[in-house]
Amino acid sequence: MIPYSRRLPWTAAENAISRALRERREPTIDLTESNPTRAGLLPAVQLGALADVRALRYEPNPKGLLTAREAVAAYYADSRGAAVDPERVVLTASTSEAYALLFKLLCDPGDCVLVPEPSYPLFGMLTALEGVQAVPYPLRFDGEWHLDASALEIPPRARAVLAVSPGNPTGAFLKQPERAALAERCARAGCALICDEVFADFALVADPRRVPTVAAHDDVLSFALSGLSKVCGLPQLKLGWCAVSGPPEEVSRAVQRLELIADTYLSVATPVQLAAGQLLRGRHDFQRRVLDRVRGNRAALLRARSPDAPWDVLPAEGGWSAVLSVPRSRGEEEWALALLEAGVLVHPGYFFDFPTGAHLVVSLLGPEGELARAAQAIARVLQGA
Repeated sequence: MIPYSRRLPWTAAENAISRALRERREPTIDLTESNPTRAGLLPAVQLGALADVRALRYEPNPKGLLTAREAVAAYYADSRGAAVDPERVVLTASTSEAYALLFKLLCDPGDCVLVPEPSYPLFGMLTALEGVQAVPYPLRFDGEWHLDASALEIPPRARAVLAVSPGNPTGAFLKQPERAALAERCARAGCALICDEVFADFALVADPRRVPTVAAHDDVLSFALSGLSKVCGLPQLKLGWCAVSGPPEEVSRAVQRLELIADTYLSVATPVQLAAGQLLRGRHDFQRRVLDRVRGNRAALLRARSPDAPWDVLPAEGGWSAVLSVPRSRGEEEWALALLEAGVLVHPGYFFDFPTGAHLVVSLLGPEGELARAAQAIARVLQGA
Protein backbone atom coordinates (compact mmCIF):
# COMPACT_ATOMS: atom_id res chain seq x y z
CA MET A 1 0.00 0.00 0.00
CA ILE A 2 1.23 3.49 -0.88
CA PRO A 3 2.12 5.51 2.26
CA TYR A 4 0.18 8.67 1.40
CA SER A 5 1.02 12.04 2.90
CA ARG A 6 -0.24 12.66 6.43
CA ARG A 7 -0.78 16.37 5.83
CA LEU A 8 -4.58 15.99 5.72
CA PRO A 9 -7.14 13.67 7.34
CA TRP A 10 -8.17 11.87 4.15
CA THR A 11 -11.04 9.89 5.68
CA ALA A 12 -13.27 12.55 7.19
CA ALA A 13 -16.58 11.11 8.38
CA GLU A 14 -19.91 12.45 7.14
CA ASN A 15 -21.35 14.80 9.76
CA ALA A 16 -24.94 14.74 10.97
CA ILE A 17 -25.95 17.82 8.96
CA SER A 18 -24.58 16.44 5.69
CA ARG A 19 -26.29 13.14 6.33
CA ALA A 20 -29.64 14.78 7.14
CA LEU A 21 -29.38 16.93 4.00
CA ARG A 22 -28.59 13.88 1.85
CA GLU A 23 -31.60 12.03 3.23
CA ARG A 24 -33.99 14.97 3.03
CA ARG A 25 -36.68 14.79 0.34
CA GLU A 26 -38.47 18.12 0.85
CA PRO A 27 -37.31 21.43 -0.73
CA THR A 28 -34.68 23.35 1.24
CA ILE A 29 -33.74 27.03 1.25
CA ASP A 30 -29.95 26.99 1.17
CA LEU A 31 -28.52 29.76 3.36
CA THR A 32 -24.99 28.39 2.98
CA GLU A 33 -24.72 29.38 -0.69
CA SER A 34 -21.90 31.89 -1.21
CA ASN A 35 -21.31 31.38 -4.94
CA PRO A 36 -22.57 34.50 -6.77
CA THR A 37 -22.95 32.57 -10.02
CA ARG A 38 -25.62 30.40 -8.34
CA ALA A 39 -27.40 33.22 -6.52
CA GLY A 40 -28.91 35.09 -9.44
CA LEU A 41 -26.15 37.69 -9.32
CA LEU A 42 -24.27 36.99 -12.54
CA PRO A 43 -22.23 40.03 -13.54
CA ALA A 44 -22.81 41.68 -16.91
CA VAL A 45 -19.55 40.59 -18.56
CA GLN A 46 -18.56 41.30 -22.13
CA LEU A 47 -17.30 37.81 -22.94
CA GLY A 48 -15.49 39.16 -25.98
CA ALA A 49 -12.82 40.39 -23.59
CA LEU A 50 -11.82 36.75 -23.11
CA ALA A 51 -11.43 36.16 -26.84
CA ASP A 52 -8.49 38.50 -27.44
CA VAL A 53 -6.44 37.06 -30.29
CA ARG A 54 -3.27 37.92 -28.37
CA ALA A 55 -4.11 35.00 -26.04
CA LEU A 56 -2.93 32.64 -28.80
CA ARG A 57 0.63 33.77 -28.14
CA TYR A 58 2.24 32.50 -24.95
CA GLU A 59 4.58 35.01 -23.34
CA PRO A 60 4.70 34.02 -19.67
CA ASN A 61 5.69 36.48 -16.98
CA PRO A 62 6.12 35.05 -13.46
CA LYS A 63 4.41 38.05 -11.87
CA GLY A 64 1.73 38.21 -14.58
CA LEU A 65 1.30 40.36 -17.66
CA LEU A 66 2.16 44.00 -17.01
CA THR A 67 -1.19 45.20 -18.41
CA ALA A 68 -3.05 43.01 -15.92
CA ARG A 69 -0.90 44.19 -13.02
CA GLU A 70 -1.50 47.78 -14.10
CA ALA A 71 -5.26 47.03 -14.06
CA VAL A 72 -4.93 45.78 -10.47
CA ALA A 73 -2.99 48.91 -9.52
CA ALA A 74 -5.71 51.08 -11.11
CA TYR A 75 -8.33 49.16 -9.11
CA TYR A 76 -6.51 50.01 -5.84
CA ALA A 77 -6.25 53.67 -6.82
CA ASP A 78 -9.95 53.84 -7.67
CA SER A 79 -11.47 51.72 -4.90
CA ARG A 80 -9.05 52.21 -2.00
CA GLY A 81 -7.27 55.47 -2.77
CA ALA A 82 -3.95 53.62 -2.59
CA ALA A 83 -0.97 54.01 -4.91
CA VAL A 84 0.20 50.48 -5.70
CA ASP A 85 3.23 49.91 -7.92
CA PRO A 86 2.41 47.26 -10.58
CA GLU A 87 5.92 45.89 -10.06
CA ARG A 88 4.87 44.97 -6.53
CA VAL A 89 1.84 42.98 -7.72
CA VAL A 90 2.00 39.22 -8.31
CA LEU A 91 -0.92 37.55 -10.07
CA THR A 92 -2.17 34.14 -8.94
CA ALA A 93 -4.94 31.78 -10.01
CA SER A 94 -6.84 32.47 -6.78
CA THR A 95 -6.49 33.90 -3.30
CA SER A 96 -5.99 30.34 -2.04
CA GLU A 97 -3.02 29.97 -4.36
CA ALA A 98 -1.67 33.32 -3.15
CA TYR A 99 -1.71 31.96 0.41
CA ALA A 100 0.12 28.81 -0.74
CA LEU A 101 2.81 30.85 -2.48
CA LEU A 102 3.24 33.10 0.55
CA PHE A 103 3.58 30.15 2.92
CA LYS A 104 6.27 28.79 0.59
CA LEU A 105 7.95 32.20 0.61
CA LEU A 106 7.87 32.81 4.35
CA CYS A 107 7.84 29.41 6.06
CA ASP A 108 9.85 26.26 6.43
CA PRO A 109 8.06 23.03 7.39
CA GLY A 110 7.20 23.19 11.07
CA ASP A 111 6.94 26.98 11.17
CA CYS A 112 3.61 28.56 12.05
CA VAL A 113 1.32 31.39 11.05
CA LEU A 114 -1.28 33.06 13.25
CA VAL A 115 -4.88 32.95 12.02
CA PRO A 116 -7.94 34.77 13.42
CA GLU A 117 -10.65 32.89 15.28
CA PRO A 118 -13.49 32.88 14.24
CA SER A 119 -12.69 32.85 10.55
CA TYR A 120 -13.03 30.91 7.32
CA PRO A 121 -12.14 27.21 7.81
CA LEU A 122 -9.94 27.01 4.70
CA PHE A 123 -6.85 28.19 6.60
CA GLY A 124 -6.37 24.84 8.30
CA MET A 125 -6.25 23.06 4.95
CA LEU A 126 -3.96 25.60 3.28
CA THR A 127 -1.44 25.58 6.09
CA ALA A 128 -1.49 21.79 6.47
CA LEU A 129 -0.77 21.31 2.77
CA GLU A 130 2.40 23.42 3.18
CA GLY A 131 3.57 21.66 6.35
CA VAL A 132 2.84 24.81 8.34
CA GLN A 133 0.98 25.03 11.65
CA ALA A 134 -2.02 27.35 12.00
CA VAL A 135 -2.05 28.95 15.46
CA PRO A 136 -5.37 30.66 16.27
CA TYR A 137 -5.65 34.05 17.93
CA PRO A 138 -9.04 35.22 19.25
CA LEU A 139 -11.19 38.08 18.01
CA ARG A 140 -13.31 39.72 20.73
CA PHE A 141 -16.94 40.76 20.52
CA ASP A 142 -18.25 43.61 22.65
CA GLY A 143 -20.94 44.94 20.34
CA GLU A 144 -18.49 44.76 17.43
CA TRP A 145 -15.72 42.34 16.58
CA HIS A 146 -12.20 43.59 17.19
CA LEU A 147 -8.60 42.48 17.53
CA ASP A 148 -6.75 42.85 20.81
CA ALA A 149 -3.23 43.16 19.44
CA SER A 150 -1.75 43.80 22.89
CA ALA A 151 -2.81 40.29 23.94
CA LEU A 152 -1.44 38.68 20.77
CA GLU A 153 1.20 36.09 21.60
CA ILE A 154 3.59 35.48 18.68
CA PRO A 155 5.46 32.16 19.01
CA PRO A 156 9.18 31.96 18.16
CA ARG A 157 8.59 30.05 14.90
CA ALA A 158 5.78 32.31 13.68
CA ARG A 159 6.46 33.72 10.23
CA ALA A 160 3.24 35.62 9.50
CA VAL A 161 0.08 36.97 11.08
CA LEU A 162 -3.07 36.64 8.98
CA ALA A 163 -5.88 39.18 9.12
CA VAL A 164 -9.14 39.16 7.16
CA SER A 165 -10.77 42.51 6.43
CA PRO A 166 -13.70 42.37 6.52
CA GLY A 167 -13.80 39.07 8.35
CA ASN A 168 -15.63 36.05 7.02
CA PRO A 169 -18.16 35.55 8.56
CA THR A 170 -17.90 38.34 11.18
CA GLY A 171 -17.98 41.22 8.66
CA ALA A 172 -15.54 43.27 10.79
CA PHE A 173 -12.98 45.48 9.06
CA LEU A 174 -9.44 45.95 10.33
CA LYS A 175 -9.20 49.36 12.01
CA GLN A 176 -6.25 51.75 11.78
CA PRO A 177 -5.15 51.32 15.43
CA GLU A 178 -5.37 47.54 15.07
CA ARG A 179 -3.25 47.53 11.91
CA ALA A 180 -0.65 49.80 13.49
CA ALA A 181 -0.44 47.55 16.55
CA LEU A 182 -0.20 44.45 14.36
CA ALA A 183 2.55 46.08 12.29
CA GLU A 184 4.51 46.93 15.43
CA ARG A 185 4.16 43.39 16.82
CA CYS A 186 5.06 41.81 13.47
CA ALA A 187 8.13 44.02 13.00
CA ARG A 188 9.33 43.21 16.51
CA ALA A 189 8.85 39.45 15.97
CA GLY A 190 10.26 39.38 12.42
CA CYS A 191 6.88 38.39 10.95
CA ALA A 192 5.02 39.48 7.84
CA LEU A 193 1.41 40.67 7.83
CA ILE A 194 -0.95 38.96 5.37
CA CYS A 195 -4.35 40.61 4.92
CA ASP A 196 -7.18 38.94 3.01
CA GLU A 197 -9.25 41.80 1.56
CA VAL A 198 -11.52 39.88 -0.82
CA PHE A 199 -14.73 41.36 0.67
CA ALA A 200 -13.36 44.89 1.17
CA ASP A 201 -15.53 46.41 -1.58
CA PHE A 202 -18.70 45.30 0.23
CA ALA A 203 -18.89 47.71 3.16
CA LEU A 204 -22.39 48.15 4.58
CA VAL A 205 -21.55 51.31 6.52
CA ALA A 206 -18.86 54.00 6.35
CA ASP A 207 -16.23 54.16 9.08
CA PRO A 208 -13.21 56.50 9.10
CA ARG A 209 -11.37 54.07 11.41
CA ARG A 210 -11.26 51.45 8.66
CA VAL A 211 -8.07 50.32 6.86
CA PRO A 212 -8.85 50.55 3.11
CA THR A 213 -5.91 48.24 2.34
CA VAL A 214 -2.67 47.24 4.04
CA ALA A 215 -1.00 47.89 0.66
CA ALA A 216 -1.08 51.62 1.52
CA HIS A 217 1.36 51.18 4.43
CA ASP A 218 5.10 50.60 4.42
CA ASP A 219 6.05 50.10 8.09
CA VAL A 220 6.15 46.28 7.92
CA LEU A 221 6.31 43.70 5.13
CA SER A 222 2.66 43.20 4.16
CA PHE A 223 0.74 41.27 1.54
CA ALA A 224 -2.76 42.37 0.47
CA LEU A 225 -4.77 39.58 -1.19
CA SER A 226 -7.86 39.79 -3.39
CA GLY A 227 -9.19 38.66 -6.76
CA LEU A 228 -11.97 38.57 -9.33
CA SER A 229 -13.90 35.91 -7.39
CA LYS A 230 -15.44 38.43 -4.99
CA VAL A 231 -14.50 41.79 -6.54
CA CYS A 232 -16.27 40.98 -9.81
CA GLY A 233 -18.31 37.90 -8.90
CA LEU A 234 -16.24 35.77 -11.28
CA PRO A 235 -14.77 32.85 -9.32
CA GLN A 236 -14.67 30.69 -12.44
CA LEU A 237 -12.19 32.96 -14.24
CA LYS A 238 -9.44 32.20 -11.71
CA LEU A 239 -7.53 35.43 -11.23
CA GLY A 240 -6.27 36.63 -7.88
CA TRP A 241 -3.40 38.82 -6.81
CA CYS A 242 -1.01 39.73 -4.04
CA ALA A 243 0.10 43.35 -3.57
CA VAL A 244 3.35 43.64 -1.61
CA SER A 245 4.18 46.64 0.59
CA GLY A 246 6.60 47.51 3.35
CA PRO A 247 10.16 48.82 3.75
CA PRO A 248 11.58 49.12 0.21
CA GLU A 249 14.55 46.76 0.66
CA GLU A 250 12.36 44.12 2.30
CA VAL A 251 9.74 44.45 -0.44
CA SER A 252 12.41 44.03 -3.10
CA ARG A 253 13.69 40.82 -1.50
CA ALA A 254 10.19 39.46 -1.05
CA VAL A 255 9.06 40.21 -4.63
CA GLN A 256 12.22 38.70 -6.09
CA ARG A 257 11.68 35.47 -4.19
CA LEU A 258 7.93 35.41 -4.82
CA GLU A 259 8.62 35.83 -8.53
CA LEU A 260 10.86 32.75 -8.46
CA ILE A 261 8.14 30.69 -6.75
CA ALA A 262 5.47 31.90 -9.18
CA ASP A 263 7.76 31.11 -12.13
CA THR A 264 7.74 27.46 -11.01
CA TYR A 265 3.98 27.24 -11.61
CA LEU A 266 2.94 29.94 -14.13
CA SER A 267 -0.65 29.09 -13.28
CA VAL A 268 -2.57 32.17 -14.46
CA ALA A 269 -4.16 31.82 -17.91
CA THR A 270 -3.40 34.43 -20.56
CA PRO A 271 -7.01 35.20 -21.65
CA VAL A 272 -8.12 36.35 -18.19
CA GLN A 273 -4.98 38.46 -17.79
CA LEU A 274 -5.69 40.23 -21.06
CA ALA A 275 -9.29 40.81 -19.98
CA ALA A 276 -8.44 41.95 -16.44
CA GLY A 277 -8.71 45.67 -17.12
CA GLN A 278 -12.16 45.45 -18.70
CA LEU A 279 -13.42 43.02 -16.07
CA LEU A 280 -12.29 45.20 -13.18
CA ARG A 281 -13.72 48.36 -14.73
CA GLY A 282 -17.08 46.59 -15.04
CA ARG A 283 -17.27 45.55 -11.37
CA HIS A 284 -19.48 48.39 -10.10
CA ASP A 285 -22.90 47.14 -11.24
CA PHE A 286 -22.29 43.69 -9.74
CA GLN A 287 -21.11 45.18 -6.47
CA ARG A 288 -24.14 47.49 -6.23
CA ARG A 289 -26.52 44.57 -6.76
CA VAL A 290 -24.74 42.47 -4.12
CA LEU A 291 -24.86 45.28 -1.58
CA ASP A 292 -28.56 45.90 -2.28
CA ARG A 293 -29.31 42.22 -1.78
CA VAL A 294 -27.19 41.85 1.36
CA ARG A 295 -28.79 44.92 2.93
CA GLY A 296 -32.28 43.72 2.00
CA ASN A 297 -31.69 40.23 3.35
CA ARG A 298 -30.13 41.49 6.57
CA ALA A 299 -33.18 43.72 7.05
CA ALA A 300 -35.45 40.68 6.53
CA LEU A 301 -33.63 38.81 9.29
CA LEU A 302 -33.96 41.76 11.65
CA ARG A 303 -37.67 42.15 10.86
CA ALA A 304 -38.29 38.48 11.63
CA ARG A 305 -36.82 38.82 15.11
CA SER A 306 -39.33 39.85 17.81
CA PRO A 307 -38.14 42.27 20.54
CA ASP A 308 -38.13 39.51 23.16
CA ALA A 309 -36.50 36.87 20.95
CA PRO A 310 -33.82 34.66 22.56
CA TRP A 311 -31.65 35.02 19.44
CA ASP A 312 -30.06 37.96 17.68
CA VAL A 313 -28.39 39.08 14.45
CA LEU A 314 -24.92 40.30 15.35
CA PRO A 315 -23.79 43.65 13.87
CA ALA A 316 -21.61 43.49 10.76
CA GLU A 317 -19.76 46.15 8.76
CA GLY A 318 -19.47 44.29 5.49
CA GLY A 319 -19.22 40.98 3.67
CA TRP A 320 -21.91 38.58 2.47
CA SER A 321 -22.83 36.75 5.70
CA ALA A 322 -24.79 37.22 8.91
CA VAL A 323 -23.89 35.70 12.25
CA LEU A 324 -26.78 34.73 14.53
CA SER A 325 -26.26 34.31 18.26
CA VAL A 326 -28.56 31.51 19.42
CA PRO A 327 -29.57 30.06 22.81
CA ARG A 328 -27.23 27.56 24.40
CA SER A 329 -30.17 25.37 25.35
CA ARG A 330 -29.16 23.31 22.31
CA GLY A 331 -25.84 22.79 20.61
CA GLU A 332 -25.11 24.53 17.30
CA GLU A 333 -25.48 21.28 15.37
CA GLU A 334 -28.84 20.61 17.04
CA TRP A 335 -30.09 24.05 16.02
CA ALA A 336 -28.84 23.52 12.46
CA LEU A 337 -30.62 20.15 12.28
CA ALA A 338 -33.84 21.66 13.67
CA LEU A 339 -33.70 24.40 11.04
CA LEU A 340 -33.03 21.86 8.30
CA GLU A 341 -36.13 19.99 9.45
CA ALA A 342 -37.98 23.30 8.98
CA GLY A 343 -36.56 23.60 5.44
CA VAL A 344 -33.60 25.95 6.00
CA LEU A 345 -29.93 24.99 5.65
CA VAL A 346 -27.45 27.02 7.73
CA HIS A 347 -23.87 26.63 8.93
CA PRO A 348 -23.25 25.86 12.60
CA GLY A 349 -20.79 28.30 14.15
CA TYR A 350 -18.20 25.60 14.86
CA PHE A 351 -17.48 25.45 11.13
CA PHE A 352 -15.86 28.87 11.64
CA ASP A 353 -14.21 28.15 15.01
CA PHE A 354 -16.17 30.58 17.15
CA PRO A 355 -14.28 30.39 20.45
CA THR A 356 -17.25 31.12 22.73
CA GLY A 357 -21.04 31.25 22.67
CA ALA A 358 -23.44 29.54 20.29
CA HIS A 359 -23.77 30.80 16.72
CA LEU A 360 -25.23 30.04 13.32
CA VAL A 361 -23.95 31.55 10.08
CA VAL A 362 -26.10 32.34 7.05
CA SER A 363 -25.25 33.65 3.61
CA LEU A 364 -27.09 36.80 2.55
CA LEU A 365 -26.60 36.25 -1.19
CA GLY A 366 -29.83 34.38 -1.92
CA PRO A 367 -32.95 35.91 -3.50
CA GLU A 368 -34.71 38.26 -1.09
CA GLY A 369 -38.04 36.43 -1.22
CA GLU A 370 -36.38 33.16 -0.30
CA LEU A 371 -34.46 34.68 2.57
CA ALA A 372 -37.57 36.40 3.92
CA ARG A 373 -39.32 33.02 4.07
CA ALA A 374 -36.24 31.45 5.65
CA ALA A 375 -36.08 34.24 8.22
CA GLN A 376 -39.63 33.48 9.35
CA ALA A 377 -38.72 29.80 9.74
CA ILE A 378 -35.58 30.73 11.68
CA ALA A 379 -37.65 32.91 14.02
CA ARG A 380 -40.20 30.13 14.62
CA VAL A 381 -37.56 27.49 15.41
CA LEU A 382 -35.35 29.68 17.58
CA GLN A 383 -38.31 31.16 19.46
CA GLY A 384 -38.97 27.66 20.76
CA ALA A 385 -35.76 27.67 22.77
